[in-house]
Amino acid sequence: MRSSLTLLGTLWAFLSLVTAVASSTSYFLPYWLFGSQLGKPVSFSTFRRCNYPVRGEGQSLIMVEECGRYASFSAIPSLAWQMCTVVTGAGCALLLLVALAAVLGCCMEELISRMMGRCMGAAQFVGGLLISSGCVLYPLGWNSPEIMQTCGNVSNQFQLGTCRLGWAYYCAGGGAAAAMLICTWLSCFAGRNPKPVMLVESIMRNTNSYAMELDHCLKP
Repeated sequence: MRSSLTLLGTLWAFLSLVTAVASSTSYFLPYWLFGSQLGKPVSFSTFRRCNYPVRGEGQSLIMVEECGRYASFSAIPSLAWQMCTVVTGAGCALLLLVALAAVLGCCMEELISRMMGRCMGAAQFVGGLLISSGCVLYPLGWNSPEIMQTCGNVSNQFQLGTCRLGWAYYCAGGGAAAAMLICTWLSCFAGRNPKPVMLVESIMRNTNSYAMELDHCLKP
């Protein structure tokens, strides 16, 4: 089974898969921000949360220790986090799509040419840029009441208060940076240049196929 990728292209496909999985996994895990509320640890992502307060008997607040996503898009604590959810999700989807095509290129001949590889690298740059934009938007939501309650009521935009950033935030940002810088550069050398003989054979094969179909359609 002949690959359509060069040796550097194989490395590109592997790194593309790693960065896409790292960024997408971090996007779904609620470990972007860590704080505490009512003596219990609390963590957030853009659209998920672990441990949240509810009204118990006697109208007292108790903490429910479980993870889940917000009930609706509008329930996400701030507009900045809503934008971050959309932008980061789009970037992760783009990186996953390119990574899937790159992995298929390892197993299929003539799937990824030199020009196609560069176009896919451009798509990776856009995907990484979207995720990076999401990471920049994320601190803009730290002044929402829900986050302030978790961060000692002293947090603000780009000020964590008593909270701290989680490993998933750094993982998402690192995956985006690797996709933009390393994967985009490697994609320029990923695809094989089509051989002239193979190109002529492909053109002739397609021409014969079209001629046969036209002849079939013109027959009474």
